[in-house]
Amino acid sequence: MNNALKGALLSGLILPGLGQIALKCYIRGGVIILAVLGCIATLVVKTAERALAILEKIELEGSIISIATILDATKQASVTSGNSTLNLLFLLIGVCWIAGTVDAYILGRKEDAEQSSS
Repeated sequence: MNNALKGALLSGLILPGLGQIALKCYIRGGVIILAVLGCIATLVVKTAERALAILEKIELEGSIISIATILDATKQASVTSGNSTLNLLFLLIGVCWIAGTVDAYILGRKEDAEQSSS
């Protein structure tokens, strides 16, 4: 398998930045991996905060916690609260994923060209 395909597959299918690391561009790959993992960690924290806020609201209202009350509270929270932070995080992950895959492919092509010329 040539380097371009290997780098693109690793970054595109497993984790962005992994293709760069396989192609020995450690700093570039590490930055991409840290960016993606940072966005994912922030998404998890924000989602947990929203879930806890919904449960607190249900408890303050004195409702019995059931699937129906959780679904109703979740619907109300998704309508009333802004999702701009979550949307931005998903966008950043997508951009990092695409850029990482394309970059790994380009790096692999350069490496393949150097190997074939020597």
